[in-house]
Amino acid sequence: MYLENLALHDFRNYADLTVNFSSGVNVLLGQNAQGKTNLLEAIYVLALTRSHRTANDKELIRWQTTTATLKGRLHKNTGSVPLELELGRHGKRARVNHLEQAKLSQYIGNLNVIVFAPEDLAIVKGAPAVRRRFMDMEFGQMSPKYLYNLSQYRTILKQRNQYLRQLNRQQAKDKVYLGVLSDQLAAFGAEIIAKRLELLQQLQTWAQQVHATITQEQETLTFHYVTQVDTTQTTTAAELYPALQALYQQQQAKEIFQGTTLLGPHRDDLQFSVNDKNVQTFGSQGQQRTTALSVKLAEIDLMKAETGEYPVLLLDDVLSELDAARQTHLLTAIQDKVQTFLTTPSLDGVARKLIKAPKVFEVNQGSLHEEEPQ
Repeated sequence: MYLENLALHDFRNYADLTVNFSSGVNVLLGQNAQGKTNLLEAIYVLALTRSHRTANDKELIRWQTTTATLKGRLHKNTGSVPLELELGRHGKRARVNHLEQAKLSQYIGNLNVIVFAPEDLAIVKGAPAVRRRFMDMEFGQMSPKYLYNLSQYRTILKQRNQYLRQLNRQQAKDKVYLGVLSDQLAAFGAEIIAKRLELLQQLQTWAQQVHATITQEQETLTFHYVTQVDTTQTTTAAELYPALQALYQQQQAKEIFQGTTLLGPHRDDLQFSVNDKNVQTFGSQGQQRTTALSVKLAEIDLMKAETGEYPVLLLDDVLSELDAARQTHLLTAIQDKVQTFLTTPSLDGVARKLIKAPKVFEVNQGSLHEEEPQ
C-alpha cells in the first residue's frame, strides 16, 4: 500500500496543504520547527486516529481554530481508498470511502504505518510501558480482534480497579462481583497475551535475520515475553484463561490491600537479548540501536505477512542517529519495497548515494515546495 496524496486543513502549522506523493521514497527537507515532523505525524494520525507525540488532540488543531481535517487517498491491492478524519471539540469522525465509521476501531487498519524516530530507541532501553505501547499500537493495526480485546480489557480493568479501591476503603464488600470482573479480565487478558506471543514469535524470526545481517552473523537476537503467567507450556488463550483466573484468586487479598490490579497484560514486558545477555541492561549503545533497527525493519515484513500489504514507513530524522553501516542497511532494506517518508535537515552522504530517484520536498513554515529531479 502507499499514500497517493494528503490534504490537511488546520492541522498543526498547516492551514491548507494538498500534496501528491511518490510510491517510493519521499524526502522532507528543512530546518527545525518548519513542519517536517508535523507532516509525518499527520500521516500517523490519519492511520491510527491518534498521535504518537501527544495524547492531547487539541494540540493537533491549529492555533485559534476549532477543527482539523485530514484527507488522504490510499492505494491498496484492491484499489484506491479515500480516507478522512476530522478532529474537533466533539471528538473524532472517521470516513472510509466517504462512509462514516460507527467506531474508530472499524477505521483503524485501513492505512498501516510504522514510525521510526530517535526516541524509538526507547523501545529497547525505555520503561516497560514503552514496549507495551509498542506492541499494542503495532499489533492493533494488524489484528482487529486484538484491538477489540484490548479495548474491552481496558474498560474492565478500569472497572475492576475502581471496585478494588471500594473494597479497600470498605465502601463495598461483595467479592462475588470482584470474581465476575476477574473472570472477564482473565478472558480478555488471555486473548491479548496469546496474540502477543504469536506475533512476537513471528517478529523475532524476521528480526533475527535482519540483526544477523547487520552484525555479520556475530550476534543472535532473541525476545522474551515477561509475564506472571507460565508461558513455557501455556500459550493459547484457552490455556492462559484458567491460569490468569488462578493468579487473580491468589493475589486477591494483596490487590484489595493495594487497591489496584497487579497482574495481566497491562503489567507485562518484552525483553530483548543479544547472545543471551539482556541488551536493555548490558548492551552497548550500538547493540541497542541495532536491536531497535532490527525490530523496526522486521515489523515491515510482519505487517506484510499479517495483512497482505506492506505498511507505510515514517522515518523521522533517524539517519542522524545511525552510523554509515546502519544507514546503509536501513536504506537498502526499504528500497523498492515500501513507501517511505524521510525527514532530514539535508540529504547527503550515504542517503544521497543509496536512495533511488527520491521525491524531495522543501518544508518551510508549513508549506511544501517540490524540488526538481536531479
